[in-house]
Parts: sequence; C-alpha cells; structure tokens
Amino acid sequence: MPDDNDRFDRRTFLKATGAAGAAAALGGVTAATPGREPGAKEDEVLVGVSAGAGDVERTVAQHVPGNAEVVHKNETLRYVAVKFPGNATARENFVDAVTSKDGIKYAEKNETLQTQYTPSDPDFDQQYAPQQVKSDQAWDTTLGDASVTVAVVDTGAQYSHPDLAENYRSDPGYDFVDDDSDPAPDVPSDEYHGTHVSGCAAAVVDNGTGVSGQGNSSLVNGRALDEDGSGSTSDIADAVEWAADQGADVINMSLGGGGYTDTMKNAVSYAYDSGSLVVCAAGNDGTGSVSYPAAYSECMAISAVDDGENLASFSQYGSEVELCAPGVDVLSTTTETRGSYETLSGTSMATPVTSGVAGLTLAKWDLTNAELRSHLKNTAEDVGLSSDEQGSGQVDAYAAVTTDPSDSGGGGDGDSTSTTVSDSLSSYADYDDWTWAWEYSNPSRVEVVLDGPADADFDLYVNTGTTANAAPSDHDYASTSTNSQEAITIDDPDDSTDMQINVDSYSGSGSYDLTITEYQ
Repeated sequence: MPDDNDRFDRRTFLKATGAAGAAAALGGVTAATPGREPGAKEDEVLVGVSAGAGDVERTVAQHVPGNAEVVHKNETLRYVAVKFPGNATARENFVDAVTSKDGIKYAEKNETLQTQYTPSDPDFDQQYAPQQVKSDQAWDTTLGDASVTVAVVDTGAQYSHPDLAENYRSDPGYDFVDDDSDPAPDVPSDEYHGTHVSGCAAAVVDNGTGVSGQGNSSLVNGRALDEDGSGSTSDIADAVEWAADQGADVINMSLGGGGYTDTMKNAVSYAYDSGSLVVCAAGNDGTGSVSYPAAYSECMAISAVDDGENLASFSQYGSEVELCAPGVDVLSTTTETRGSYETLSGTSMATPVTSGVAGLTLAKWDLTNAELRSHLKNTAEDVGLSSDEQGSGQVDAYAAVTTDPSDSGGGGDGDSTSTTVSDSLSSYADYDDWTWAWEYSNPSRVEVVLDGPADADFDLYVNTGTTANAAPSDHDYASTSTNSQEAITIDDPDDSTDMQINVDSYSGSGSYDLTITEYQ
C-alpha cells in the first residue's frame, strides 16, 4: 500500500469459507447449437460458472439430466444455456440443484426482453428532437466524428438506408439471432425498430436527405431481437459483449423487461469495464420503477419527455433515471419498404437521442466513459421535472459540446481523485476488508473497481453510511461476476462514515488491484 495514501486503510485480513477450485480461464468464444431459434427462449436456464472452476461447458454438463442439453455457451461471460423442452418443473428443480454445486455461480431463467417503443400515427411532419436537445446548435462546433462508434443492440437495421449508409461502418455489425455477420432485417416490412433507433442517434447530418440524427458518429448493429422486438437474455448479453469488444464508445439498448439477471449484469459490467458508456431505456410501463437493464448501476437510465418537455405518460421513472430526452412522436428513419421515415414514441427513442449526443460530445472532448457520463449529467438542462422523472435533466448537446469538462466536473484536473491499492488473496478462504476516507465533501459519485487474476473469481462488496464491514452476507452494493473484474458505481454516496469495502475470493488465489475514484 502506498505510503502517501492516507484515505485507503486495510482494516483486517480475515478467513472465510467458500467453494474450492482453480483452473485457467478460457478465451472469449461464443458458440450456439445449429438451429437455435431467435427470440424468446423460455425453456432455457442460464448457468454461470466461476473462473476458478475451469471449462465452462464441462463444469455444467456433468450436472445436466438426460432430458436436457447444453445449447449455447459464452466463454467470456462464462455461462451456458441449458434447454429443458416444455418442462417447467424440471427447469426449476435443476436451478435448485445446480446452484449447490462447486463452481456454479448462479442459475436463472433465460428472461425475455422487449423493445421499448409505443407506435403512434405520424402526426408530425418534421423533427423536434435535435432542436429540443440543441444538437443543431452544437453542429456549429462539430457535426460529429467517424472515429466515435455507437453500437445499437436491437432488432436488425437497414444499414443501407440512404440516410444511414454513410454513417454505418463497412462492417455493419453481427446478427446474434441468425448467427451471421449481416444484421439487416429478415422481413423489412415488419422489423424496423433498430433502423429507427439508428436514425435517432446518427442519421447522417447535412447530407441533403431526409432527417438528421444527433451527430455523425459511426454506427454498428448487434441484432439481438427478432422481428417482433423480443430477444432472450443470452442473445442480448452476447451482443453487448460483442459491442464492447468492437470498441464501441457508446452502447445503446432501447429494450427492457424481466428483472435482475446475473447474466445481463455481467454483460453490462464487462462493457462498462471495457470503456463503453451503456445507455438504456427506462421503460414504457408508466410506473415509478426503472426497467432492467437500465436499472443496473453500470447503465444510464433514460426517461422520455414530449415536445413540451413534460414527462411522457408511458415513461417509467425512479431514482435510477439519470437523464431525459425527447421520446414522443419522434421522426426518424425506418426501412424503405415502410416508407423510409416513420414517427414512433417510447423511451426507445429517447435513449438513442441521448446516445447520439454522447457520440457528438466525444467528437469534441476526449473523455473516458465515466467522465462522459458525468459531463452529460453536469451539462443537462433542468426542464422542471422531479429528479426521479428527469434525473439530472434533459440531455443538452450544445452545453455538452461547448462546456470544457474540467469546468463542468465531467473530467479533467481538479474534479476527481483516484487511488489504487494492490494486495493478494491466498485461497478461496481469504478476503480483505478496506475502508475509504472521503476526499470530497458530498461527492457526486464514487467508483470502486477490482482488477484480479484471470484464473480466479474474486467478488466485490461495499457498504456506505455505516462502520460495519461489507461482506457477502451484509452489503449495500455488490459486483459478483464469474471472473475477477468487478466494478461498483454509486451516485451521491453516503459519506457520513468511511466507505467499507470487501474483496472476497469465491474461488482461486492471486494478486489484485483495487481502485477508488471519487468525483466532486
């Protein structure tokens, strides 16, 4: 531990019990059984395998009964899908049984997620979204930059559309529904959501054709939803991992549904740790709770407002909302067979408006995903809604592009402090407790990041507002992926006591780095 670090303190070194097992982790290979159908996969169970347990498929296969089979695996996120055709009881029994086995981190239903849109008649003949978020004013400074990539995880997209082609990369994406490299719609007259979302973010600006997105970022499409806008957790998680590996600066997820799942949590954690800003739709149920995946701490949850800057009647809201954006009667691109342009409503539309502004901002400022997240919130416009409805406010492209991040608190010197401490755990029976003494009064955000060994599975737990040690059985926040790459982000943390941090070995041993970044 550095001698000059008086805010990090190692309180104790303790012993605990846990699951044994250690072996080398495998590389990132995704494989599916030929003929695996797109869309919902209600007859599957997703099983996560600890990095310390070795081969992902082999670890699970030994526990799979004869009436089931492993049909898919993701070696980066370390899970497999097990199919139980038409037998809900067998699936439930398997979940109970397999979670008690060594090396099994979790087992859960392969949830179905949906696009977050509400179709409406096209009663507007012109756009209002770029003007309302002031993208048109920001274009005096920059029209965007092709070096910035926005990944759309969605249905297929007509990347050849005359108003999109120039901004779609020459390698336009990957189709996780059909398992090929062409994310174009199978049935363009039915599958249009991803094309609309693409246009909201980055329909080509200043090309004399149709509409404008928020800026000229490069687009890629990870097709993870079928023609009806439904997709399984596994397909979406695989697409998020792929987008992060493509170097996406921003990942747009205009989808939601179901509840918390470890598989999706691990996917968005992987993306955030890889440097992507993950922007998600708050949901369209009109309720006071935010849908997953938007509710994960790694994701920016976006609510929808109308052209009068009122909360849309369908928009979900809650404490997780970070920004709002136009999402009612938004005109954007659609497939040419549907007429090329279409008006839709939903948090699905508000989300890519925000993603497009994020991309436009990166054309001007060199920011990490954490800095970009802060900068967008610090430059947002207060439109008079409650914080649960608008978060920090409506995303403001002009302010984001013209405000120096070092002045807004979104990056640069003087607005954050970061410290790293290094240590090790000797076996699955070890864990370390740490405390963090706050540098700032009323910090706006704190990020706790664990970087551990590839062949072990370390977990991260945090408590705030208490002097009690964090632990697997007692914590306010947790990050428990199947490997040792963990991250926890806390907005407006309780700084009344030192932050309590626990690094726990679920399996394996080795050295780790623990980094705390505190934002003013």
